[in-house]
Amino acid sequence: MSAPDGSPVGTERSIGQLFASATTELSALVHDEIALAKAQLRQDVKRGATSGGAFSAAGAVLLFSLPMLSFALAYGIRTWSGWNMAVCFLLSFAANVLVAALLALIGIVFAKKAKKGKGPQKVAASVKQSAGVLQNAKPHPRPELPADRSPEAIEAVARSSS
Repeated sequence: MSAPDGSPVGTERSIGQLFASATTELSALVHDEIALAKAQLRQDVKRGATSGGAFSAAGAVLLFSLPMLSFALAYGIRTWSGWNMAVCFLLSFAANVLVAALLALIGIVFAKKAKKGKGPQKVAASVKQSAGVLQNAKPHPRPELPADRSPEAIEAVARSSS
C-alpha cells in the first residue's frame, strides 16, 4: 500500500514531500473553489435571464395584443352593456395594461431572486474559512530527545564516524 504521493505507508516523508503534497492539495482546493463560484454564478445568470425573458414577454404581450384584443374586447363590452364605444375601448386598454403589469410583476419577482443570489458570497466565505484553517494549522511538536541523544551528542557521533 502507498500514500497519495506514492511513498510507502509507514515511512516518514521528507519535508519536500510534505510541502509538495500540501501544495498539490492547496491547488486542488483553489480549483474546486473556482469551480463552485462558476456554478453559482451560472445559476444566478439563469435567474437573471428568466427575469429578462419575463420582462420581454410582458412588453411583447402589451405591444402585439393591444390592437386585436382591444378591438375584440371593446366590441364585446359594447354588445354586452350598450355603452359608448370610447368607454369600451378605454376598458379594453385597461385590461391589457393589467395583463402586462402581471407579467412585469413576475419579472420583478425573478429579478429579486437573482439579486439575492449569494453564490459569490458563499464562495468568498468558504475561501476565508479555508484560509483561517490553514493559518491556524500548527506543526506537530517534535518529541523531546533523551539526554544521551541530545543534538550535540548526535553531531559528535556523526563527526567521529566520518
